[in-house]
Amino acid sequence: MSLSRMILKLFGWKVECSVPDYPKCIICVAPHTSNWDFVLGKLAYWSLGRKAGFLIKESWFFFPMNLLFKALGGIPVPRRRGSSLSEILIAKFKASDHMSLAITPEGTRARVSEWRTGFLHIAYEAGVPIVLGAIDAANKLIHLEKTYHPTGDMDADMRAIKKYYSNFRGIIPENFTT
Repeated sequence: MSLSRMILKLFGWKVECSVPDYPKCIICVAPHTSNWDFVLGKLAYWSLGRKAGFLIKESWFFFPMNLLFKALGGIPVPRRRGSSLSEILIAKFKASDHMSLAITPEGTRARVSEWRTGFLHIAYEAGVPIVLGAIDAANKLIHLEKTYHPTGDMDADMRAIKKYYSNFRGIIPENFTT
């Protein structure tokens, strides 16, 4: 048993995974209601013997945290709107043989009414599947059991993905809405 799986087990968490280890994918992670989601997600993915990068606010990239986050696969997200991060990530996916990237579509731990669509745009344009990763705090389960292939119809894709997540509750349930 891996160290990461032992740590999860120690705290009562389990990982259920039935999706393949895709060479390239986006891992859509929701609900995102707590900083613990990052720790749980990383431990869960490591427990499967898999590695994934992740997006994180650029304000977290200060010394010495920047060294830790870069070592863990962190990619800083500029706070200003209109940056070309999506286009950069699409190009990275197209140029890479192996790339997995975890993205929280809520974009924050606070309750939001609208999810960001960048992950859909990136997956569609890069031609990579989206693994739907759910943190089910009510049952202490981390699910990686569904793959979604975006159609290019952002509204329909988002409705389908939100429907999948509608039965899950985050660590701070009042911060999550689909």
